[in-house]
Amino acid sequence: MPRLILPLLFLTLSALAQKPDSDPFLHRLYDQLHHSPVQAAYRKLAPMPAGVVYVQQPHEGETEMRAHFRTMKRLGFTNLKQIMPCAPNWTVERIGAIALSEGIIPWWYGEGGFVPPSDTLLRRLGIPANTPTDALLKNPAFRAYQMDVLAKRNARERAYADTARSGLFMRSTSVAYDPEVGGRGADLTLEGERLFLNWLRQTYGTVDSLNRGWNLNHAGLSLGETKLFRDWNDVAKNWRSLTSREYRHVRDIFRFKVEHNLARIRQRAAGFRAFDAHAPYRGGGELGLFLPTAWYGVDMEGIAGVMTGYGSFYPSMHFSWHYDQVNHELTRPMYMQAALMNDLFKGGWTGGWESTGGPQQLDGERGALVNSYYVGLGELTQLFLSQLAAGFKGFGIWCWNSRSAGKEAGEYALLDRNGQVTDRAVRMGQIGQAMQRYRFELWQAHKEPVVGVFYDWENEAAWGAMAVPGRDNFKMKPVEARVGISRVLINANVPFEYVTPTDLRKGLSGRYKVLYLPAVIALQTDLLSILTDYVRQGGRLVMDLPSGLYDGQMQKLPTGTASAFATLFGATLNDFQYAGTNRPQRLSNQPLTGFTADLTPVGARPLARYDTGKPAILENRIGRGSALLLGYEASLGCFKPGDESAEKQVLKYVLGAHASPFACTGAIAYRLAAPSADHYFLINDGPARTVRLDTKTMRYKAFTDAITGEKLTPTTIPVEGYGGRWVRAEK
Repeated sequence: MPRLILPLLFLTLSALAQKPDSDPFLHRLYDQLHHSPVQAAYRKLAPMPAGVVYVQQPHEGETEMRAHFRTMKRLGFTNLKQIMPCAPNWTVERIGAIALSEGIIPWWYGEGGFVPPSDTLLRRLGIPANTPTDALLKNPAFRAYQMDVLAKRNARERAYADTARSGLFMRSTSVAYDPEVGGRGADLTLEGERLFLNWLRQTYGTVDSLNRGWNLNHAGLSLGETKLFRDWNDVAKNWRSLTSREYRHVRDIFRFKVEHNLARIRQRAAGFRAFDAHAPYRGGGELGLFLPTAWYGVDMEGIAGVMTGYGSFYPSMHFSWHYDQVNHELTRPMYMQAALMNDLFKGGWTGGWESTGGPQQLDGERGALVNSYYVGLGELTQLFLSQLAAGFKGFGIWCWNSRSAGKEAGEYALLDRNGQVTDRAVRMGQIGQAMQRYRFELWQAHKEPVVGVFYDWENEAAWGAMAVPGRDNFKMKPVEARVGISRVLINANVPFEYVTPTDLRKGLSGRYKVLYLPAVIALQTDLLSILTDYVRQGGRLVMDLPSGLYDGQMQKLPTGTASAFATLFGATLNDFQYAGTNRPQRLSNQPLTGFTADLTPVGARPLARYDTGKPAILENRIGRGSALLLGYEASLGCFKPGDESAEKQVLKYVLGAHASPFACTGAIAYRLAAPSADHYFLINDGPARTVRLDTKTMRYKAFTDAITGEKLTPTTIPVEGYGGRWVRAEK
């Protein structure tokens, strides 16, 4: 970006960050965070792909394919997320042409691949320039033009594949994790080491800067405990002999892998765009978000940034691949996973382009001995309603019909093993129809969060750098803390959103009444002033342990009397302690396990004390807000389900005088707010029951089931067992 544009950009974001009564949740700023002409075109078209993967069976020819595509269309599916042909007689493009002729778009992006409706195009088609998009999409001339574009695209892709060495068209997607330069953790290939040394030169410039950046002026961390790098040849020869006690160089390996991977994704996306200016590209993919992404050399927020100019951002959501890290729990983690991906791409197009479709017992992540699931109507209803609630705009299901042999044969599919339509296929089609019906409302909708849950790649990298042999579980701690605080908020029906340092630096903090920092063991020092301003302007900041041990350089964070930390929290953090091993500690009569702290108030008010009498929970008033320091592992203690007393205690400190704008007795409730209607997604993880939705001060004309159109009474809404219900509340 040219240097002159940067001040203008940040002035714009600063102006948007003002919080007038007309925009209390800073939706305008939110929508600008990943704005681009590409994202603006998607927002206008409001695509809602309801896609499935067609897996050709050995006996299936054109007649059988057409029967599949007609069934898909009848049920409510709009497109093919992917095509898996049988070799050698069939190709993706041949099958795609048949799908197109049956009205099924053969790509994951559905109508997102239409040519944007410019005034020039509309004049050419004889359509008035001010025609609303919803009317355009029904206009025969407009649709005929777009379908012709898609047919020509398919023909061009086939011509490309016919001449490509691989015999395939280029990929329209990029995976998150690529071991090209090294495996997981600090592992590097020989080529990775060579490129890493080049990256170090570009990043640090001088060897002196590298010595300081890698903390080699600190006792016990230099080469041989007394030596610094002399020159770049010395770096190349000896950097591998650094002690694992020095964490910053491990973080740099993670960061190098990230930047190498982002460059690869950007190059492939640009190549795809050069071939076709209007076909979206997608990035994100197979890496589960309950894995330590920084340790894998992945930065999902960085991938989202690349997708700003090229397409859509997505996760892979297969139970047997991504939920063993949360002890096979599904209902709440479904939303957590989708929400994190959506919230890393605020204002951009996210979707569930790789989502599970049916039972799975024999496939999945390596290392999980029992990683099998019941996947029926209810589980899929919860999955896809959770995705919509998180902000996703469309889905792509693996798969319509299952593989016919080998690994995954008979699993993951909407159709049963015999190729028959199931109740789950019917329900997913119904959700697809409702998505089309309310596509413009959903594209205009936003979350209205009470709490912002802090997520920082640098903190995840710090935990990953600390994951040395014997303590390799450290890399999972930030994931477990994020799950823990998310569980607390979901169970209490408190709307929340994940928020990053990038968001805070661009002025988004005013969107949240509360900011919660879970297990931020490495706290970047520039954020302290941002957080202090947030509190001063009326925000409620809550941080638990273990947080603030390091700064971003993996040096001790200053926490003494004159520190920015003490100014913010009104206390000095004298020492970290640990409860539950050699010495018990209690808080409010509850035994503690894990990190505690020796704290000295310097302005803060103790809200609770350890059984030793020392302060455990501190609140510091600054301006119109307050900063709370929870001296125990509040979020980590809620990682596993079932501890209601621990959750209630955390919730009390999180909310203070704040409350959720709605409540639901008997079910989990998520809400999206749009100008003409709000959408509530009710999730029931028990037997069938009648639930009560209390919208408090929010008033509506009518409540209906968004899928069936049935009129509902909010005080008595039946919800199926182990399933969910989508309620539209008209304003």
